[in-house]
This record gives sequence, structure tokens and C-alpha cells, in this order.
Amino acid sequence: MSGFSTITAAHEETIGAPALPWMKNLVEKKAGESSQILLVAGCSPELFSAKIYPFERHKSEWSLIYKPIDSTIGENGFALPGKKREGDGKTPSGVYPLEFAFGYYPEIHTKMNYFQATEDDVWVDDVDSSDYNQLVKRGRTNANSFEDMRRNDNLYKYGIVIGYNKDPVVKGYGSAIFFHVWRGEGKPTAGCVAMPEEDITTILGWLDPSKKPLVIMGTVKMLKDMAKEQE
Repeated sequence: MSGFSTITAAHEETIGAPALPWMKNLVEKKAGESSQILLVAGCSPELFSAKIYPFERHKSEWSLIYKPIDSTIGENGFALPGKKREGDGKTPSGVYPLEFAFGYYPEIHTKMNYFQATEDDVWVDDVDSSDYNQLVKRGRTNANSFEDMRRNDNLYKYGIVIGYNKDPVVKGYGSAIFFHVWRGEGKPTAGCVAMPEEDITTILGWLDPSKKPLVIMGTVKMLKDMAKEQE
């Protein structure tokens, strides 16, 4: 494990110096009952590269416990707060719970609730379906479109469900937002957050549902604005 010193001066310039004070202020302000936060920071709304900062609270002190992780987001960058829509190629900004893990193996190293995906499992993205933004069995939905949870590549070999647009579900506001394995550096997603396989397995081994993990994500400007919001 490592502390705040793992962030290099070069990266501070990328995300905007001084980086650490506002990040720490943000996680303290938005954590609520959470003791684990993945902070996903992008440079601008249009760019699809981002960094993931894993924070954990011990007693009352928040620390960055791993070095920042390179990641990619939607091909059209981060949506402005409240502006994410189905099919826009953007990643939602905001604060959301991490719900459960999924993947291809019968079991993996994680404390999170884990779901093994099969070829019969799909996540509905049909805005006209009553199953919109839900995980269902292929033969038990009338949806005209959905995301296969057991793909023919490794993107969903490991994944974490982000609780975006879930309570309540609003049709058309976006579906199937996950952390998952990336295609490679410089290759965007359709709206999820993707990272190298070795990093997502590390994160899965660290996450603990008893610590009520959250993700906070957006551009640096969006995140700094969140840090300034009044309670």
C-alpha cells in the first residue's frame, strides 16, 4: 500500500495542482457512511482518458492507498451532471454506490457479492422495456436490445456494477454502467469505466461491502465543483 506521495508532480499538472487538498475535501464531504471510495477524475468533458484514485478511511483519516490507475471512459467523455442519456457514448458524473461484482469464473477473490455471468444473462438497454437497466435472463424479457454479460472477449471477465440510474430507474437516462477490463490504453468505452485486468483484480480484492464503497466521478472541474457544494 502507498500514500499520497505516490502521485507524481507530472500527474498533478495533468489533473490540476494542487490536487490532493481538493480530492481529500471531496471524499470527506461526499463519503457519508462509506469508508472506501474510487475517485475517477478526467481532464475534460470531451476526453476519454481518466485516472482512478482508491481512497480508504481509517478512523477519521482518508488516505490514498494505491497509486492512481490509468483508465478509459466513454468515447464522448463525461456527461454533465444529470445529462447522461442512453446511447450518448458518455460516462455519467456524480456519486454512486458500488453494488456487486461479476465475471466469468465460478468465484473470484473479492468480498463483494459476486455474480457469475452466463450466456443467458443480459442487461437491458431498451428504453421501451419494463426491464430497462436491469439484469435479467435472456428468455425472460421482452426487451428488443440488451448487453450480453458473458461476452466473446475479456471485457467482462471481471466487473463491478455502478449503481447509476437504479433508484429509481429513469428510462433513457443510461444503463449498464460498470467498471470492467479495458480493451487497451487509448481505447474508450460506450460509457463504462475500464482499466487493466491486473488493476481491477486488485480493486476487487480490496473492496469490502461492509465499508459501503462508492464511486465519485467526473472531470476535474466537475469534481472540484462537487467539493465546493454546500451540504
